[in-house]
Amino acid sequence: MLLDQYSLLVAIGFSGAALSVTLLLSWITARSDRFLLTWSAAMALLVVGVILFGLLDHDYDPAVQCASFVFLILGFVLVYAGGRQFRVSRVFWGRIAMLGIIMVLPTLVAFAPGLSGLATIVADVAIAILLVMSGAQSWAGRAEAPLPMAINAVLYLATAASFLLCCVPLIAEGQLVLTTRPSNWAEDLNSIMAIIGITGIGAISLALNQTRIARRHQYASMTDPLTGLLNRRALFDRLGNRDVQPGTAIIVLDLDHFKAVNDRHGHACGDLVLEHFATLLRDHIAASDLAARIGGEEFCIVMPHTSARLASRLAESIRRGLNAQPIRTPDCDIAATVSIGVALCAGTPERFEALLERADRACYGAKNEGRNRVQTSSLLVVAA
Repeated sequence: MLLDQYSLLVAIGFSGAALSVTLLLSWITARSDRFLLTWSAAMALLVVGVILFGLLDHDYDPAVQCASFVFLILGFVLVYAGGRQFRVSRVFWGRIAMLGIIMVLPTLVAFAPGLSGLATIVADVAIAILLVMSGAQSWAGRAEAPLPMAINAVLYLATAASFLLCCVPLIAEGQLVLTTRPSNWAEDLNSIMAIIGITGIGAISLALNQTRIARRHQYASMTDPLTGLLNRRALFDRLGNRDVQPGTAIIVLDLDHFKAVNDRHGHACGDLVLEHFATLLRDHIAASDLAARIGGEEFCIVMPHTSARLASRLAESIRRGLNAQPIRTPDCDIAATVSIGVALCAGTPERFEALLERADRACYGAKNEGRNRVQTSSLLVVAA
């Protein structure tokens, strides 16, 4: 081979150390992504394990090899933990600690009576199992990014296979006790695969995380932070300067006397009212509908493929739902009502802004008629 095993181990150590630092710096800039810190710690443990394994090149010491495998196994336990955090955001660290004990203990038991060859086989199998578990996490999360996550899963499995291959020469030669560091074709192949696996999985995972961050920023820019509904910008980005098709209804909803709620009970209570109303909207609309907060206490629903009767029925259901019971706040119960305007595009396509303006005028008509009611656009009544 062009490179001896020691050179390959050095390459693994440098790539692992570089990835550990990169992950740590990425975590510092995005503290909510805790899997980055977990993977950084995992890489640090793997680097220590590789350094200890490399020291066996000069003087073989079973205790050093045992320590090397302990660091490697614990590092791959954290690789699995980070993969699970990446997929589902949280892990139960008590279970991760138990997994570490279960994976390390057989290796320690095999090293205790001096069976360093058998212990090496056991350690390689334990690492392979952990890599398969990590690959399963990537495969389970492939809905987020099918191709990159599938490639990650393949890299995990290929690296796991290379660790299992390291067992073949030891078993074939019956080496239950070692006097030198394992050095054969399988170990060389395993070192190469480890370099490919570490760099490949690390690069793909960091790219996926950057994609996640970009999506979060986009979501934040298009979402009202208080209610979780679309904001005005998002609504107009989707529909502004466009024609809406016949059968599309727009419902404008304006909470009555909301300024008085803020003045009398404080903005914190006002925010609770807004959050409650946003939840009410989400509970009533269909998956194909859009709900947005377009002003301080003004909301909008866009209903495609509907009718005048269904749009008015939805508006009335929301009005009654809000009117049915007071909203609980820490200080008191607040009775809130809403005025609603409904407009329907019928006959020919209509500009979104024009339809929204008709719904808005109907909403103000509801307020002028005494509030806490639903009013339809005059064109909607004709079309209905």
